[in-house]
Amino acid sequence: QVQLVESGGGSVHSGGSLRLSCAASGTVFSIDAMGWYRQAPGKERELVALILPSGSTKYGTSAEGRFTISRDNAKNTVYLQMNSLKPEDTADYFCNAFQRCTRETGIECEYWGQGTQVTVFS
Repeated sequence: QVQLVESGGGSVHSGGSLRLSCAASGTVFSIDAMGWYRQAPGKERELVALILPSGSTKYGTSAEGRFTISRDNAKNTVYLQMNSLKPEDTADYFCNAFQRCTRETGIECEYWGQGTQVTVFS
């Protein structure tokens, strides 16, 4: 099993910045895509950003050019730099990652972290 542990959440005023981190541990043999999703109370979970081992990235519309995702493959860690934060960014942020379910096949398994809270005050 793979465990994902997020850190770096907190409370900031509008226009502030936060940097989220997520480290994978456990039975890690080949982490593929890693990403960030967010979910506000009563709302659907939405993609914030994802990144491949090559460094190729994809951003959800919620990022609006303000966020940057990066990763350190040697540390099995993904980061999310969040700048120019707005009250509508307030949500629980979840880390996710993909890894082959077995060392012998190409079938992917998906893992989720416990979430970290981000609150932006106006």
